[in-house]
Amino acid sequence: MSKDHVSPGAPRQCSRIAGLAARLMAENGIDDYSIAKRKAAAILGLPASARLPENAEVEAELRAYQRLFQEREQSERLAGLRQKAVSFMEIVRRFNPYLSGAVLDGTAGKGADIDLQLFPDSAKEVEIFLLNEHIEYRHSTPRSKRAEAVLTIHDGGTAINLIVYPPQDERIVSRTRDGRIRPRARIDALRRMLRAPGDDSLDPQSK
Repeated sequence: MSKDHVSPGAPRQCSRIAGLAARLMAENGIDDYSIAKRKAAAILGLPASARLPENAEVEAELRAYQRLFQEREQSERLAGLRQKAVSFMEIVRRFNPYLSGAVLDGTAGKGADIDLQLFPDSAKEVEIFLLNEHIEYRHSTPRSKRAEAVLTIHDGGTAINLIVYPPQDERIVSRTRDGRIRPRARIDALRRMLRAPGDDSLDPQSK
């Protein structure tokens, strides 16, 4: 359906999908917006061709849900995941790590992964380092076309994804599908966030 012929009920339908998708992400640990939206539409009995909300709308609903129903749980979850991220960023510091994803932006649900962007000279260099440090890992499928590899490590039930990019990509500002800057943070910025819990006013490309 073209934007010129959007049905009168489409905005309300999108709002219903966004609200349910947000609840699925918060309660069931779904971390992919597309999957959450499609699952929500199916639960609501809508056809596969139903218009879906933008990710930004689902994210707003997710933040509202977590604030209203999971505030303490969410605060404790973020603190634990961010502290774990800091500890592992220290281990791989030579590869210029940045934290990205839901753990950084504050929307991490149950069972959320920690996403660390690395910018080594080559992905092989990271693999050799992990082998030398006796750190077990497995290869995962990259979500970004620019990523050279994703090496996943499990630490106490939490998956840590080392997303390896070419070194020159460190200067590139990454954006979401709807054009928003995708936040990322170096270890010092993450430590500042841990010292001031609840204050996520972080520069999108904070160092």
